[in-house]
Amino acid sequence: MANKSTAKQLPKHWVLVLGDQLTLDNPALQLGKPADVGVLMVESVDESRVVWSHKARTVLFLSAMRHFADKLREGGYTVVYSTLDDTAQRTLCGTVFDLCQQHGIGRIDLMEPGEWRLEQGLVDMARQQAIEIRFHDDPHFICSRADFARWASGYKQLRMEYFYREMRKRTGILMAGAEPEGGQWNFDADNRSAYPKAGPGSIPEPAGFVPDDITQVVMADVERHLPENPGRLDRFAWAVTREQALVALDVFIGQRLKQFGPYQDAMWTDTPFGWHSLLSAAINLHLLNPMEVVQRAEAAYRAGQADLPGVEGFIRQILGWREFMRGVYWMDMPKMRQDNALKADIPLPDWFWTGKTHMACLRDAIGQTLEHAYAHHIQRLMVIGNFALLAGLVPQQVEDWFLAVYVDAIEWVELPNVAGMALFANGGRFTSKPYIASGAYIKRMSNYCGGCRYDPAVKTGDKACPFTTLYWGFLDKHEALLAANPRTGLMAKNIGKLSDEQRIELRGQVAHTFEKLNSL
Repeated sequence: MANKSTAKQLPKHWVLVLGDQLTLDNPALQLGKPADVGVLMVESVDESRVVWSHKARTVLFLSAMRHFADKLREGGYTVVYSTLDDTAQRTLCGTVFDLCQQHGIGRIDLMEPGEWRLEQGLVDMARQQAIEIRFHDDPHFICSRADFARWASGYKQLRMEYFYREMRKRTGILMAGAEPEGGQWNFDADNRSAYPKAGPGSIPEPAGFVPDDITQVVMADVERHLPENPGRLDRFAWAVTREQALVALDVFIGQRLKQFGPYQDAMWTDTPFGWHSLLSAAINLHLLNPMEVVQRAEAAYRAGQADLPGVEGFIRQILGWREFMRGVYWMDMPKMRQDNALKADIPLPDWFWTGKTHMACLRDAIGQTLEHAYAHHIQRLMVIGNFALLAGLVPQQVEDWFLAVYVDAIEWVELPNVAGMALFANGGRFTSKPYIASGAYIKRMSNYCGGCRYDPAVKTGDKACPFTTLYWGFLDKHEALLAANPRTGLMAKNIGKLSDEQRIELRGQVAHTFEKLNSL
């Protein structure tokens, strides 16, 4: 019999840590001394099949989880870790229940999940199996769910800009006393430049990390358990630890932030990263705290290392859009997932999973997505999302695709961006108009059109650009909706200028485009 002084004491508290909660600031981990806290961590093949996840997305989550588990062990926590081999075909919630039975656990604490489906699954499991479950607020977010709901209750229409101003005031970020730094809240108009005609020139590389032993084992596990899942792993270079994420932050602030602002919307062939930070995945997994990122960007401005418009634009993405999207997601679920205001019913084309299309812009944007599990916000919104909206693709299929293929995708941020911003599926719940554009926008912001078989200036005929055809088809189909909105009234007037003969020709071209959608 073991002596009391040497016997291992059982944890007083058991904490479930999910794959996007990789921070020691987790309040559930602070319920007691590390020796008093047991941690459950679960890998799940099933979670990578809820949507057909990009292999790099799965590798990032699992490698970051395994590194964090080692960090917890080094800190004195008891860690019970289930790998893909351990869980086999069990669901995440099912595995959690199995672990509770094996270790005699009657109560679990965890930080609130980032997905409504998973939160409900855990609640249902706990109720059915008589396990107490306690959720803790996620301090990683600057605005809690409850705070956002209180803010939203004061507005008939939800608009990010007003929320963003409130967050600036609350945090003091980019404020000069009670006024915004530089005398205005938003410098978006200064941040819409295309690259020069000669191209983007030399851009410092973002930080990249050679896969270590842990990551290489994860890669092998993913290839073995999920061989049919999409995407490549030979370009995997994402940060999987906080230490690496801090290096990536240093590189962005020191070398790339200065040109991020003007070129954040720009696109160019074989330039997958541009001047973007590539920090969203690390932030979303909690390897970086959003406030530390925002504060570093503000400090660079204060030190004269980057100009105000660019820094404000970067900070707005984190302090504004990121927090706003999370608040709206939790207010509107599960309805958001079913929304289809425009009654879109066209299935997702097969080439979304291969990138094999004659449309140069989509070939590049989807191709780099499959290669790197990354595309920047304009490629996602105004190329891929724009096409999906114009073509009337089924929202749920598009939403699943976006959740599957991007390394930074977690449903709380992916779904409102896709359903609300890209697809107008919720009918303008927090956007003032559908974000649509013809091929002319893509030509203005990129070099894609120069090497494309289609002409962005043509809407009918053999050379007609599908974006332009479908843009005019969208105006034709939704003319009444657009006419009723002051922000899109001009679009309705433009379609109204077409003669009956021109409309007939347009509708024929639209029908032809849909007939060959899988071979465009």
